[in-house]
Amino acid sequence: MSDLYQLTNEQMAKLTPFFPKSHGKPRVDDRRVLSGIIFINRNGLRWRDAPRENGPHKTLYSRWKRWSEKGIFAQMTVGLAAEHGEEMIVMIDATYLKARRTATSMAAKKGGRGRLIGRTKGGMNTKLHAICDSRGRPLSLFVTAGQVSDYIGARALLSSLPKVDWLLGDRGYDADWFREALQDKGIRACIPRRKKRKAPVRYDKRRYKRRNRIEIMFGRLKDWRRVATRYYRCPKVFLSAIALAATVIYWL
Repeated sequence: MSDLYQLTNEQMAKLTPFFPKSHGKPRVDDRRVLSGIIFINRNGLRWRDAPRENGPHKTLYSRWKRWSEKGIFAQMTVGLAAEHGEEMIVMIDATYLKARRTATSMAAKKGGRGRLIGRTKGGMNTKLHAICDSRGRPLSLFVTAGQVSDYIGARALLSSLPKVDWLLGDRGYDADWFREALQDKGIRACIPRRKKRKAPVRYDKRRYKRRNRIEIMFGRLKDWRRVATRYYRCPKVFLSAIALAATVIYWL
């Protein structure tokens, strides 16, 4: 039992407000089932390889699929991250997540763009766009196909930016429309210029060095094997795996 993951009473108290109401027959023990779901996603195991202590693997998979489709795990991350208290700095970046054959194996008519998997130089990938606070904790998450530009992710995450003084981003976010949108929100951009931009852009190089915290965040999320490698065909279920990892690592 020492190698198994078990949610504590304090962690369960934080998660319980996000659980859907049980209708009819009472649910199987939430702590046991959620602990098993976390164990599977973190270690990249098959559902049938779930530890016996967490109950039947069919129960774990059924709960995982049902709550993922309802967006429960994403709601947990959003709800807990809402108490971030950040007022100074946020960071934006994106990273590639490799898609396995199990996520890309269906025919083109049923898969393709709707599955948010795209071909890049590194093969078939999904792209995770994220905003994190000055401590490197994820505040907003968004997934697209691998070939989608950083601009698309930035546009999608723009409305979720909190009221802060600075936004740090790499040169991939150097666009006039993005700088103007940040200015309208009262946020100062700390983004170096693209090589193609002729006019020089001033930015705080010392402050920019702190951007490595979002890279560290991506690294920690990828320690979860079902995040680093996409096994799930459904993008909503895959986003749930990312959200669950973010919740357990940073918000519990």
